[in-house]
Amino acid sequence: MPLAVSIIIDNESVPAELNDTDTALAIIDNLPLDAEFSTWGDEIYFSIPVKAGLQNGRDVVEMGELGYWPPGSAFCIFYGATPGSTEDEIRPASPVNTIGKVQGDPKIFKKLAAKSNKIRIEKA
Repeated sequence: MPLAVSIIIDNESVPAELNDTDTALAIIDNLPLDAEFSTWGDEIYFSIPVKAGLQNGRDVVEMGELGYWPPGSAFCIFYGATPGSTEDEIRPASPVNTIGKVQGDPKIFKKLAAKSNKIRIEKA
């Protein structure tokens, strides 16, 4: 059963859901998460204290999907093209475990990422 979470940047809260995969459940056990993030094109990513291997990894994701990138133990938010993307695809640096989805318009992260590099993810 999906778990509702809030992704907070610059005091603005964006609703999202984490799925019930093993990776997402490990992340849920570590909430809340506070971090400073980086961007790679239209992707926010930051290291988290969760170690997981690749599980049904995907090298193409949809806008608004949330991912876990095993090589960097990183939480990823995909809101547009990355440097690895092709015309119609959003590509992470390497395969990710999909762990959830943003509820609403994920393009808001472009505006939020320009305002701050601090992020918090908490249960809604």
